[in-house]
Amino acid sequence: MKDPHDVILYPIISEKSYTAIDQGRYTFMVDPRSNKSEIKDAVETIFDVRVSSVNTLRTRGKPRRRGLTVGSTSSGKKAIVKLAEGDRIEFFESR
Repeated sequence: MKDPHDVILYPIISEKSYTAIDQGRYTFMVDPRSNKSEIKDAVETIFDVRVSSVNTLRTRGKPRRRGLTVGSTSSGKKAIVKLAEGDRIEFFESR
């Protein structure tokens, strides 16, 4: 079994993800090799909440330029986790 902190890499903090918090949905960047059940177990273990559903999506890196320097943003996997009714993650509540 994987360590939960190896599955959940970091939370995604953006305007879109903050609007989803009101509906009980939290967004995380996760390990690309992890599946939905591993993500569910990791969130339940780390934050001591009940997860009702997990949606995942893969993000492709986009090309970026800054002057003559050419690069790209990183690719990865996002997980949008919906919690059971009444559960909250306190980390996201301190806006």
